[in-house]
Amino acid sequence: MSYANRKQMSSNRTAAIVVVALIHLALGYALVTGLAYNVIKQAADDLKTFDVTEEPPPPEEPPPPEKQPDVPPPPQVAAPPPLVRTNITTPQIQTTPNPPPFIPVVRPAPPAPPAPPPPKSEPQSATGDVRNLFNGASDYPPSAMDSGAEGANRARLDIGADGRVTNCTIIQSAGNRALDQATCSVLKRRARFTPARDSSGSPTSGSYTTPTIRWKLSEG
Repeated sequence: MSYANRKQMSSNRTAAIVVVALIHLALGYALVTGLAYNVIKQAADDLKTFDVTEEPPPPEEPPPPEKQPDVPPPPQVAAPPPLVRTNITTPQIQTTPNPPPFIPVVRPAPPAPPAPPPPKSEPQSATGDVRNLFNGASDYPPSAMDSGAEGANRARLDIGADGRVTNCTIIQSAGNRALDQATCSVLKRRARFTPARDSSGSPTSGSYTTPTIRWKLSEG
């Protein structure tokens, strides 16, 4: 027999002995207790019993309530506004398969401002020279030559915008009608003038007064 088996058998024997001892103690305690109960019961029956009423104790005053500390009320929490769902409409995108070509619009340039008028100048009279227009005997009137008439005269000429004489007026007579007529006839046919100018410098009609024209027969 091994040492382990031997040790286990010794432990079992010890436990059995302890159990038997406990059983004996329990039986002895029950016997003694039963006898004592019967003696006490007999003594109680012999005694005369009576009821004793005790006065109830005065009621205790409740303690004063404890002073509660002043606690501020909790802050009111506002409820968040309800969420409102809105329907989002997605815009439809229309696409053009072939967009037309871009054609730039060419606008005509604005017209140029008109040229400023030329500066105004002082009006000018017609100018010219009539002293070398007469040829002596060829221009002398035959009637005046036959009568031996001589003299000097002056004329006022109207000059057109082209520089030609448009009218002749004798302002100083030679004393002979033929000589005065011959003076205007020569001037109308041969005289050329620089026309007069207005304030803008354009040619215009004007007048011219001749110097003294002398008619004299040659000696001989």
